[in-house]
Amino acid sequence: MVEVKEMERKVIAEQLNDLLANYQLIYGNVRGFHWNVKGEKFFELHVKFEELYNDLFLKIDELAERILTLGFTPVHSFDDYLEMSEIQATKNVSSARETVQSVLDGLLILLSKQRQLLRLSGDKEDEGTSALMSDYIREQEKLVWMYRAFLS
Repeated sequence: MVEVKEMERKVIAEQLNDLLANYQLIYGNVRGFHWNVKGEKFFELHVKFEELYNDLFLKIDELAERILTLGFTPVHSFDDYLEMSEIQATKNVSSARETVQSVLDGLLILLSKQRQLLRLSGDKEDEGTSALMSDYIREQEKLVWMYRAFLS
C-alpha cells in the first residue's frame, strides 16, 4: 500500500472542506424548501426534498469523516461555510419551479467540484476519496436528469 503524502492529503482535504461548505449550504436550502414549498406540487416536492436533505446530511458526515481520515480538521462553523461556499443561501423561495431550479443549480456546482476532486484524488492515488467522489457523481447525475425533466 502506498500512503498518500501529507502535502497531497492537505490539498485534497482543503478541496474536501470547500465541498463540505457547499454541501452545508445546499442542505440548508433544501431543508428550507421542504418546509416552505407551496402550490400544486407541494406533496410531491415535500417528500422529495426530505429524501434529498436526508441524503445530503449523510454525505456531509462522510465528507467530514474523510477529511479526518486524511489527518485534517473539517470546517464546522456557519461563518466558514458562508465564506467558502459557491452555493448561496436562499431565502423566501417557495414556488415549485424556483425550488427545483435552485436544487439543480446547487447539484451542478457539487458535480463540478466533485469531478475536480475525482481527478485530483486519482492523480494522488487517494482511492478513498476517489471512490467517494465517484459514488456521489453517479447518484447526482441521475438527480440532475430528474430535476431537469421536472422543469421541462
